[in-house]
Parts: sequence; structure tokens; C-alpha cells
Amino acid sequence: MKCSRCKKLACVALPSHNAGFCPECFPLFFSKQVATAIRREKMFTHDERILVALSGGKDSLGLMLELKLQGYDVTGLHIDLGIPDSSWKARKKVEDFCEKNELNLEVFEMEKWGLPISDVNEFVDRPVCAVCGKMKRHHFNRIAREGGYDALATGHNLDDEVARLFANTLRWDTAFLSDQGPVLPAAEGFVRKVKPLFRLTEFETANYAFLKGIEIHSDPCPYSTGASFTNHKELWGELEYRSPGQKFQFYNGFLQRGKAAFAELEKEIGADLKPCEECGSPTSVGVCSICRIKKSVHQKKTEAGLV
Repeated sequence: MKCSRCKKLACVALPSHNAGFCPECFPLFFSKQVATAIRREKMFTHDERILVALSGGKDSLGLMLELKLQGYDVTGLHIDLGIPDSSWKARKKVEDFCEKNELNLEVFEMEKWGLPISDVNEFVDRPVCAVCGKMKRHHFNRIAREGGYDALATGHNLDDEVARLFANTLRWDTAFLSDQGPVLPAAEGFVRKVKPLFRLTEFETANYAFLKGIEIHSDPCPYSTGASFTNHKELWGELEYRSPGQKFQFYNGFLQRGKAAFAELEKEIGADLKPCEECGSPTSVGVCSICRIKKSVHQKKTEAGLV
């Protein structure tokens, strides 16, 4: 296959675009997709400060590099989850990446805060992935809000968004369907959240990271075995193989024709929010769920003589 842009030998084939690109032209395709996402969805401007959530994987590091190359004012945020024999590896990749590319980085340590994910896994009787995700979102928003950032950018790609939309549709979860999309506008207590990679698949972000020489953390989380999103991605991977372009059609169709209906429904039944009595984050009750989890774990560790 020849490169669709320069006619040299292509190294990346993209059936969904009926195109292929050589090593020099593929990053240009990637950059255009990110720029189009930012422009069409009005995510942010060059005058705003962007906090980028960095896990150490191909998506977040690729996004961070691309936003820097496009001239945006970006700072990375890595949350050290405190998982034994795992978290330090991801943190090292993030720190090395930011040092190499002269990027600003903030690190938040869950263990110093008092609730590493290893404690969640041991003392919370709920799926650890669900609690971990809730806690990361909590701290991403809190740190972005307290730091005065205009937007929080995450590396969610098209595969992530399709898997999430599929799961929420299977459950007809109106709360999650109402706010799913590449942009979640700022609201009282919440900063604007954006996903500039939503037009790009996991395969495309992996190729970008490889061609840009980004060293990533690729070890799976030791607590993520059996995660439903993995199964959903496999199903959609098979469908995409048989019918290229189905992922984007499904997701874009929801954005164009379905999202508004769920947003209006949730607006009618949504609960009023107020600052958490403990941490100040928005919540519909007196003390937010994260503070309640932290207090519960501390109590259980105290009863077990571990603190």
C-alpha cells in the first residue's frame, strides 16, 4: 500500500479512512484529527491553561506531546495510585517523558493522601476498578479547580468512548449517557473536561506513540482482571474488522442524535449539588463518597490494628 499523502510505502493502514500513511505522514494525520476535534468541539484555546491527566500509557503521553507540539499551554498531572510493584513503574515513565520533553508535571500521591488503591482493594467491598476511577476523577477535578486550570484533558480514545457508550446503553444509564461526549462543560465546582483523542482509535494512538519514540508504561493493572470494558472493546474490535468505520459511526451518531435527549432527561431529574463538608468537592449529600470511603477504610484499618 502507498501513502495516501506522499505515495511512499505506507506503514500504517487505516481501513476506516480508506487510507494508509508512511512514518513521516502518519503523525500529520494524527495531528489533524486532534486539531479537528479541538476546533469543532470548541475544547479550548491557546490562551487557556490545560491540565493533562497522565497515566503513563500511550494515549495520555501521546496527547500531551501532541498538544505541546500544537503550541498549547499544558501541564501534566500524574496520580500515583500506591499499587505495590506497579505504580512506581508508571510514575517513572511519566517523569522521564516530561523531563525529556521539557514539560511541567504535577504528581499526587494517594498513599500520602491516606488512601492508596491497595487499601481500597483490601478494605472496600466494591469493584476496585469502579472505586479507583471515581477517586481519580475526584482528584483530577479537585486539582484542576484548585490550580486554576481552564480545562482538564484526558487521553480517552475512540475505543474507550465506544466501550463506555456501549456499556451505558446496555444498562440504559441515563445519568452517564447524559454527560458522555468529548466535552463536559464547566459547572459550579467542576472544571471543563475534554477528550481531544475521541476521533482516534487505540490502534492509531499506539502507532503515534511508536513513531514518536514515546516510551510507555504498558503493564496491566494487577487489579483489573475481568474488567467489562476489555470485553466490550474486543466485541467492537471484531465488528470494526468486519465493517470498518462502525466505531465512529456509532459514537458520532449518538452525539448528533441521542445525547441531547438524555441530557434533557437528566436535567429534569438531577439532584442539586453543594460543596462536600470535608473536602469542598461538589456532592449531592453532606459528605462526598470519596471522603466517606476514606473514613471507612481508616476505621477498618484501625480496628485491624494497622494504624
